[in-house]
Amino acid sequence: MLERNLGYWTERAATLRPEGRAFIAGEFVNAVSAATYENRNPATGAVINLVASCDQLDVDAAVVAARTSFESGVWSRITPTERKKTLLKLAELIERDSEDLALLESLDMGKPVSVAFGYELPELVEYVRWFSEAIDKLYDEVAPAGEGNLALIRREPIGVVGAVVPWNFPLDMAIWKTIPALAAGNSVVLKPAEQSPLTALKLAELVKEAGIPDGVFNVVPGFGSAVGRPMGLHMDIDCIAFTGSTEVGKMFLGYSASSNMKLVWLECGGKSPNIVFADTENLDAAAEAAAKVFYNQGEICSSPTRLLVERSIKDVFVTKVVAHAAAYRPRDPLHPESMMGAMVDGNHANRVMEFIEAGKKQARLLLGGNRLTINGSENFIEPTIFDEVQNDHVIARDEIFGPVLAIIAFDTEEEAVRIANDTVYGLMASVFTSNLSRAHRVSNALKAGTVAVNAVDMISPLVPFGGVKQSGNGRDNSLHAFEKYTSLKTTWIKY
Repeated sequence: MLERNLGYWTERAATLRPEGRAFIAGEFVNAVSAATYENRNPATGAVINLVASCDQLDVDAAVVAARTSFESGVWSRITPTERKKTLLKLAELIERDSEDLALLESLDMGKPVSVAFGYELPELVEYVRWFSEAIDKLYDEVAPAGEGNLALIRREPIGVVGAVVPWNFPLDMAIWKTIPALAAGNSVVLKPAEQSPLTALKLAELVKEAGIPDGVFNVVPGFGSAVGRPMGLHMDIDCIAFTGSTEVGKMFLGYSASSNMKLVWLECGGKSPNIVFADTENLDAAAEAAAKVFYNQGEICSSPTRLLVERSIKDVFVTKVVAHAAAYRPRDPLHPESMMGAMVDGNHANRVMEFIEAGKKQARLLLGGNRLTINGSENFIEPTIFDEVQNDHVIARDEIFGPVLAIIAFDTEEEAVRIANDTVYGLMASVFTSNLSRAHRVSNALKAGTVAVNAVDMISPLVPFGGVKQSGNGRDNSLHAFEKYTSLKTTWIKY
C-alpha cells in the first residue's frame, strides 16, 4: 500500500508545475495586459507560481466565449443524457488526479493535504457524479389548463453564469457552483479567489480533457476589484453565484441593480450557534463535535463558532471540548497527521489575531490565543477558546473566520433560542439534546438555513445548503440548486 507520508507529499509538491494562466475559449492564455502576481504558499511563504492578473478585458473575452458557446447550442441544446456522460467523464478525471488536486489545494491555502485528499476529494467526485446523474431525471410540467388548452412548463438554462468563489474551500466551491450550472446547459465564467486559483485552473484542464466544448467553461483569475466587479456589472452575464463575505455579497446586489438586473445568488457569512442542553446523553460525542470548529483552521462560514452550553453542565462540558481541541494542533499541512494548517495569508492571520486580542479584553481565555511560526511562516494560529462570553462581545458578533470558539452560558431553552437568533446571520445551527420534543421545538424556533440535531455542520449533495438573513439566499446542493441556473418558460397552446 502506498505510504503518503511527509516525504511523499513534499517530493510530489516539488514536481508540480501549476498552471497560472487564465482559461478562456478552451485555451490557457495570459492576461491581455500580461500582468501577473505572485501566488504564495501560506505555510512557508514560498512563491508557488505567477498567476495571470486579469481585468475587464479578460472578463469581456471570457463572457464573449461563454455567450458564443451558449448561443451555438454546442452544449446548451444537446440532450441532458449527453451532458451527463461528459460530466461523468469529468468525475473520473477528478478522481484520477485527486492527489494533485489535494496537493494544490493544500499549497494554495494552507489546508492539511491529508484532509483534502482523504475526505474532501472523494466527496467532490461523488458530488459531480450525483449532479451528472440527476440532470436527465428532471421532468417538465403540464398545467391543468382545461379542455382546449395545453400549457407546458419547461426549465431552460439561464445562459451565462458567473461564479465567484472564496479561498477557504476553493475546489469545493468551484464545483458546487459550476457543476449544476453546467449540467443544466449553461456556460460558465469562474473567478477563483486571488489567494487560491490553482485548483480552479486544474479543473479547467480536466474540463477540456473530459470533452466539454470550448467556451463553455472559463476561468478568469485576479483580484476582486479587477475581475469580480466587472463580472457583477457585466451586461451579458445572466446570473452571479457567489460565496464569500456578507460585505462583498451586498456589493454584488448593487452591481446587479446598476447593470442588467442579473440574478444574484449569495452564500455569505455566518456565526452559527451550537446549543448543548444538559439532557444530552453523550456529552463526549457532543464535545468532539463542538471542537470541529477548528476544522479547516476555522475558515468555514457555517462553523459552529458560538457554543451555547446549559449552565448546569458548562464546566464539565467545556473541559471535554478543551481536551478534544488538542487534536487540532497546527503543524505542517503536508504532514499526514496534520489536522490543522496555516491561515490563508498574513493579512488574514493579522485579522484573526485582532479578534483574539479583542476577546482577551472582554472574556476569559481558556485555550490558545497565540500565533505560531512553523517552517518560517507566521500564518499559524493555535485553537483558541474563550469562556464567559456575552453575545454582545465582538467575538460573538462578528465572523472571525479563524480557529476561535466563544462559549456562552444559558439557563433556559427560551434564553438559548433568543441568544442563538440574536445575530444578523442565519446560515447553520446545531442542537444537542436527547429530548425529541425539544429537538423539534428548538429546531423550528432557530432562524437558520440548516439545523443539525446531535451533529454539527451537516452538508451533503442530497440536501440544500444556504442561509437566511444576511447569510444569503438561494441554495447550493440538492435538486434545488438547479433552480438557480434555470428559468421557467410557459408555452400555452390552444387547440
